[in-house]
Amino acid sequence: MRKIFLLTVMIVSLGVQAQDYPSDKQQLVAQLKNLLSRQPGVYALALKHLPDGDSIFINEKEMFHAASTMKTPVMIEIFRQVAEGKIGLDDTLLVQNEFASIVDGSSYQLSPADDSDDEVYQKMGTHQTIRYLLFRMITRSSNLATNLLMKLADGKQVTTTMRSLGAPTIQVMRGVEDSKAYRHGLNNVTSAYDQMKIYEQIALGQAVNGDASKKMIEILVQQFYRDIIPVQLPSGTPVAHKTGWITGVFHDAGIILLPNGGKLVLVLLSKKAIDESATKQMLATIARLVYDFYVLTDEKRNKSNKN
Repeated sequence: MRKIFLLTVMIVSLGVQAQDYPSDKQQLVAQLKNLLSRQPGVYALALKHLPDGDSIFINEKEMFHAASTMKTPVMIEIFRQVAEGKIGLDDTLLVQNEFASIVDGSSYQLSPADDSDDEVYQKMGTHQTIRYLLFRMITRSSNLATNLLMKLADGKQVTTTMRSLGAPTIQVMRGVEDSKAYRHGLNNVTSAYDQMKIYEQIALGQAVNGDASKKMIEILVQQFYRDIIPVQLPSGTPVAHKTGWITGVFHDAGIILLPNGGKLVLVLLSKKAIDESATKQMLATIARLVYDFYVLTDEKRNKSNKN
C-alpha cells in the first residue's frame, strides 16, 4: 500500500495526473508525445526494454549534432582495438594539447575554460594510461581526453564500427572543438535510433564482447553529469549513460538497470531548445515515467507467471 501511495505522489509531482497514469503502452506513448510538445525545440526518443525487446520510437531517425554522445562510440572503438590486441588499457599516451583539423591538417588547441574537466590539463607533458583517459572522457566528458583517444580511434574507423553494431547513420568525423571543421559543416551527428542500437549492444554484452561490454558499463555507471535520465529515478538506481550538451542541445543516452535485473535502454535527444532547465526537467520526467511503467509491467508479468 505504501508503494502505491509513494508512486501516486511521484506521478503528481511530475505533472502527470494520477488518474491519467498510463495503463497500457498506447497511453504511455500519448503521454510521452504530450510531454515532448510542451517545450520549444526538436526532440527524439528511442527506448528498448530488455530482454523482451519492447520498444518505443518518437522521431527516432531525426539527425542531431552528437555533442558529447560521440564519446561512447569512441570508447567502443578503443575497446575493440584492445580486444584485437592492438593496444592495451594500461598503455600510455603523452598528454599534449595540439591537434590537427580534419579540414586541412592545421593545428588547433583546446581551452580548459571550454572543457567540462580540467584535471587532464594538469597532466600536460606526462604519460597517462588509456584506461584513465577513457574514464575521464566518459565520466567527466573531458574534451582533451577525447581528442587524445581519437588519435587512436580514428573517426572513419569509429563510424565503421558503429555500422557493425547496427547503427546506420551515426557519423563520428572529428575530435572536439575543431572550429575549422565546424565552419565547414563537418560535424559528428547521431540519431536517437543509432544511440539506442549501440547501447543495446552494450546492454546485451555484444559490443565488442561480453567482457568489454561489462567494463564499459562499469565506466558509464560512474557518470558525473546526472541531471537528465537519473535525476528523478529512485535513489541508487544504476544508470550507465553519457550526456552531451552544446547551445540548444541537451542529450542523454544509456542503460537503466531495473530492479528485477532487466535493462531499459533509453535515448533522449534535443535541439533548438530554448530553456535549458525546463528542457532537462521535461526529459527527466519522461525518464521517470517510462521507468515506472516498465517496472510495473515487469511486476505484473512476474505475478502472472507465479500464478
